[in-house]
Amino acid sequence: MSQAGPAARPPPGGYLAPGAVDMMSVMPPAPKQGDARDEADRRIFRETRALQGSARWAMAADDAELGSAAMLRHFACSLDIALAPAQAPRIVAMLQKATRDGAQAMLKAKDIYQRQRPYQVNEGPICRPREELGNSFDYPSGHSLAGWTWGLVLAQVVPERATQILLRGRSIGDSRVVCGVHNASAVEASRLLTGGTMALAMATPAYQEDLAAARAEFAMLRAQPHVRPAPEQCAEEARLIAMP
Repeated sequence: MSQAGPAARPPPGGYLAPGAVDMMSVMPPAPKQGDARDEADRRIFRETRALQGSARWAMAADDAELGSAAMLRHFACSLDIALAPAQAPRIVAMLQKATRDGAQAMLKAKDIYQRQRPYQVNEGPICRPREELGNSFDYPSGHSLAGWTWGLVLAQVVPERATQILLRGRSIGDSRVVCGVHNASAVEASRLLTGGTMALAMATPAYQEDLAAARAEFAMLRAQPHVRPAPEQCAEEARLIAMP
């Protein structure tokens, strides 16, 4: 199978200078064919194909939407408020900047390891159209990076909802495994990459300034009349997230 060339670089404008953290030295290398981690990935892919057609499968397909409006929808239950990007420009801008920092290291790793996605190795259904993914690489997972970045940042913006927010951020990565478009090792590596990158980003004065503004914006939004997500929707989401 032909492989894609180097992925397009995200636009600059995060909190960290390029190369501020050498995540390639911190993140474990991609599994090699036949090693223990690779065998675990193959087993997990086979086992999770049984979820095809389930409610968790549908959630995984929806979690693949990563635009700001979709991400705010994904986190609505954990935040206990339904928001559109235009309502929360400071929060959204902060999240976009933080995601760019991790994306630099994520794309570099994809280019280096060029690991195939699980359905390219073992036949099985996936929850998104294959043409949507093209020949992009598996390791590490960009969607998991986005979900975990949003979870880490939003947990600081709304610390009283941190447990719910972090669970939702984790589940976006889990959805990539359920969907069959990423190996479990790619999701785990992405969370490590995101945590290391955000540890440095959160220490910068620019991040702390944006965090204060984001907290003030969220407090204002919550103090005004606002829409809360439907309780039954949130109960179902919590049930699906808790699935083993």
